[in-house]
Amino acid sequence: MEERKIAFVSTFPPGRCGIANFTRDLINSVSESSHQKWTPIGVALTNSENLTYNHPVRFLIRRDKPQDYRRTADALNAHGVDLVCIQHEFGLFGGPHNAGEYLSMLLSRLDAKIITTFHTVLSKPSNMHYQMVRTLCRNSEKIVVMCKRAAEMLRNIYGINPVKIEKIPHGVADVSLVPTEIAKRPLGLEGRTTILTSGLMGPGKGIETMLMAMPEILKHIPNVLYIVMGATHPNLLRTQGENYRRQLESLVRELSLERYVIFHNEFVEQQKLYQYLKAADFYVTPYLSEQQITSGSLTYAIGTGRIVISTPYWHAKELLGDGSGRLVPFENPKALADSIIELSKDKNAYRQIREKAYLKGRKMTWPVVGKAYWELFIALKGGEYNLELLPPPAKNEKLKTLKMRTPYHSNVSVAS
Repeated sequence: MEERKIAFVSTFPPGRCGIANFTRDLINSVSESSHQKWTPIGVALTNSENLTYNHPVRFLIRRDKPQDYRRTADALNAHGVDLVCIQHEFGLFGGPHNAGEYLSMLLSRLDAKIITTFHTVLSKPSNMHYQMVRTLCRNSEKIVVMCKRAAEMLRNIYGINPVKIEKIPHGVADVSLVPTEIAKRPLGLEGRTTILTSGLMGPGKGIETMLMAMPEILKHIPNVLYIVMGATHPNLLRTQGENYRRQLESLVRELSLERYVIFHNEFVEQQKLYQYLKAADFYVTPYLSEQQITSGSLTYAIGTGRIVISTPYWHAKELLGDGSGRLVPFENPKALADSIIELSKDKNAYRQIREKAYLKGRKMTWPVVGKAYWELFIALKGGEYNLELLPPPAKNEKLKTLKMRTPYHSNVSVAS
C-alpha cells in the first residue's frame, strides 16, 4: 500500500501554546487511528531560534521571515508530501498587516492538497483579515472548524461553500471518571471544595468576576478554594508585563481572600492540568466576550466530567446549552456564586450534570477526533473536494482575494 506523507504546519512543543499541544495530540491520535502506512512531517512556526524540536518536526518557519515560507513549500514538494494540514490562528503567521499574509507564500507554491483547521474565525474582520481567510479557503480542499457557529460565520461572513466545511471537535484525553476526593489527595486538596480556571492569563478571562463572587460563596462553602492556573499570555507579557496579574492579586487582598485563592503562574503541561481537573469540584470560564469559537480548556473540562459554570461565549453555548453545564450572564458575580452554591447543595443535580458532561466528552476524545481527521485525509486523496468558493457576501463585494500561484525561486530550509 502506498505510503502517505502528511505535513502539519503549526506550532509544536516545546513551544508553549494550546495549538502546539493540539497538533501533537492530533498527530498521535491519527497515528493510532490509521490503518495505512504514513509519515507525519512537522513544520514548526517559531519566534525563537533557541527551541529544540523533536520528531516529527523537520522544517522551521520563522514567523516574520517571508523567505522561510517559500523555502519550506519547495522542501515539502521535494519530499513528495501529498497533503498539508494547516493549523490556523491569527498571530501565528507573519505579515506587514498582522493578518498572516506571509502564509500566502507557502500556499502559492505547494503541490500538495491542503486542509486548514481554523482555531479562530473573526466576526468583524478587517479587509486584510477577510482577504486572507478567503485566500486560505480558496486554496484549501477542506476547512475544519470545531463548532457550528464557526461554520455559520464562514458561510455568512466570508462566503465559503458549506460543502467545504467539516465540523470536528477539539480533542480531549480519554480519562476515567474518578471521585474528586480521590484525585485531591496527591495534590493536598483534601477537604477543600475546589474551583478551577486554567489557561493563558489576560483581561478577557474575566477572573475578576469570579473573585468578586467568592465572598458570597464563602458564606455558604467555608472550605472553598479557587485555583487559577496559567501563565500570562506572552503577547500581553511583552506589552504590559504582569499588570493584569497584579490587579487580580490586589483584588484578592482587597476582598480578604488570601486563604481562598491560589495563583499558579506557570504554563501548565497537560499531565498536571488533568490532575487538577480531576480534583476540581467546579470548573469556571467567566470570559468577558461572546466571541470565542474554540476553548481547549472548556473541552478538557467537559471531557473529564467537570461541573462547568461559564459565561455564554459561542463555544460554551454550544457545548453547555443542553444541560451539560451551567451558563451565567457576562460580568455577573452573583449569578456565578448562586450557581455554585445551588449545585453544591443539590447533589442529585450535581451528579446528573457531571455524568452528562462526561458522556458528551466521550464523543470528543482524541481517538474519535483522530479517526475523523484520518477519514478526511483518506477521502481527499482522490481530490473530490476541490470546490470553489461561493461569491463573497454583497457587503464585501469590493474586496479582492489575494492572487495566488506566483512563482518563486529559493533554497530549502531544513530544521536540524
